[in-house]
Amino acid sequence: MIVGIMEDEDTGSVDMTNSCMDSEQQYPHDLTVEEIKLLSDIRRAKSQLLREIRELENEIANVTADLESMDNDGSNKTGSKSKQMNTGRKKFNMDPKKGIEYLIENELLKNTPEDVAQFLYKGEGLNKTAIGDYLGEKKDFNIKVLEAFVERHEFKDMILVQALRQFLWSFRLPGEAQKIDRMMECFAKRYCETNPGVFESTDTCYVLSFSIIMLNTSLHNASVKEKPSLERFILMNRGINEGGDLPEELLKSLYDSIKKEPFKIPEDDGNDLTHTFFNPDREGWLMKQGGRYKNWKRRWFILTDNCLYYFEYTTDKEPRGIIPLENLQIREMEDSKKPHCFELFAADGRDIIKACKTDADGKVVEGKHNIYRMSASTVEEKEAWIKSITASISKDPFYDMLAARKKKASSNMKDT
Repeated sequence: MIVGIMEDEDTGSVDMTNSCMDSEQQYPHDLTVEEIKLLSDIRRAKSQLLREIRELENEIANVTADLESMDNDGSNKTGSKSKQMNTGRKKFNMDPKKGIEYLIENELLKNTPEDVAQFLYKGEGLNKTAIGDYLGEKKDFNIKVLEAFVERHEFKDMILVQALRQFLWSFRLPGEAQKIDRMMECFAKRYCETNPGVFESTDTCYVLSFSIIMLNTSLHNASVKEKPSLERFILMNRGINEGGDLPEELLKSLYDSIKKEPFKIPEDDGNDLTHTFFNPDREGWLMKQGGRYKNWKRRWFILTDNCLYYFEYTTDKEPRGIIPLENLQIREMEDSKKPHCFELFAADGRDIIKACKTDADGKVVEGKHNIYRMSASTVEEKEAWIKSITASISKDPFYDMLAARKKKASSNMKDT
């Protein structure tokens, strides 16, 4: 008999049988001393491995039990309130809707917009991305929570930039334009209520707030090469005050404030891209053709939030390139060197697609592609990518809404 370690099938206990045998029974007679020693070492290693496996199984069982207790919908009445509150926060960070439901069911929150808003406003242990997602929902209860949440901010005697800094620090703006529209509408209404007479209407405050946010991006985003001047900022905001112009002194103070100090965006645990890529529309390997040099390289692609990101490795924290899909089109095509190809191209006839990539020195630079050509491994995979990308390609409604609001603010004076 060679194997001296056995595991009982019923109990899982390890039986060190070689301790009960003499060397005559443990090893064949034709083994050398070195071979006997090697076999003994293998047995000891196997024994240790089995013990470690059993320990891991016990740890997994304990973790599973903890997770099951989290999903117990509050039925464990003996748990302390603080433990339940911690569980509720964890649930909220994973799924805001379920987290709030859990806290209400366990009587840790009242089922009122005011109580939920106060919980989110305090934000203790809460993921600010999750707060933004919850506040941006279109359901009636969520909208009332948003209104109560904004009312907890005190903007009195603050210039608009200061109020925006406070507001945008309390959560992370979601990516959907409709959600942003509702949230900024509430902000503008609250600012005008607490600072009467500063603007002619909430539309003026709304448009100027977006102008400030876009100015912040333009001045402090490394990928934006041409920085807007004060004169450009003033020109952009002509006629938004019910058809009239805002004082240049006000616009200059707003411009100087943003230029001196960018907005601080709240960061949750981990890299921001963790949230961006947590639940993508599609991901997988594709071959990508280079721009200047037409060689092919294997890249990991992630499709999310109307952008196509590509990485060198799946473990990379930063993408090698980003392709915004706004105003692009996609088509199948034939390539003599690669099968199952498709490509992205500009729908408005531009020569260069608006995109960015990381160069050899790690700097973010503007892309030089007039098309982006990719190759899938199968026909089915190609068709799936084309379908997913087509669904993500759309004209961003954010700019349409902003343009409509700006037009409304400019035309109100003409109608009176």
